[in-house]
Amino acid sequence: MLSDDTVRDRLWRIAGRQRGYFTAAQAVTTGYSYQAQHFHVRRRNWIRVDRGIYRFREYQDLPSSETDHLVRWYLWSHSRAVVSHTTALAVHDLGTANPSEVHLTVPPGFRQKDPAVVLHPATLADAEIEQHEGFRVTTPVRAIIECAAVAVDQDVLDSAVAEALERGVSTRRCLLHAAQEIGPRAELGVERALRAELS
Repeated sequence: MLSDDTVRDRLWRIAGRQRGYFTAAQAVTTGYSYQAQHFHVRRRNWIRVDRGIYRFREYQDLPSSETDHLVRWYLWSHSRAVVSHTTALAVHDLGTANPSEVHLTVPPGFRQKDPAVVLHPATLADAEIEQHEGFRVTTPVRAIIECAAVAVDQDVLDSAVAEALERGVSTRRCLLHAAQEIGPRAELGVERALRAELS
């Protein structure tokens, strides 16, 4: 039988890779029964964030990151969602995007819903996804073209494209090609942003 310290250490290591967040299922795999989980929530050792999602209390006292909350949504989706669209632009610090909602790309057929997130059903290639600490996010190029495809404010798109080119994140040709793959609306948005960047 594992000691309480060993069980906690195992869960702490998992949570440490997820900004202090963990799921009830992860807690079970490390040795916490559901009864023990209820006890830790009641004692405020764990903060209940959502149904079946917790965070170690100690993380409330640690410096936080602007992307900490994205780990919560990744766990909420059972590790199926990818941070995308203007939320991904903000993660990559591209342009002036400051979304009030969290945008997630989810596999077709994904059934969970929450009013705090905007879901975009799509199948992403591995090359369109980057791993961040505790969550996945679309690449800068994918974030730009998916924003163009849903016709975000052109000023937001223009600023993201200008910064991506300035920082060497992408090339004009790569952006145009990627936009063409998604469709006419994405292509038009990217073309306008590229013309604005030249003016």
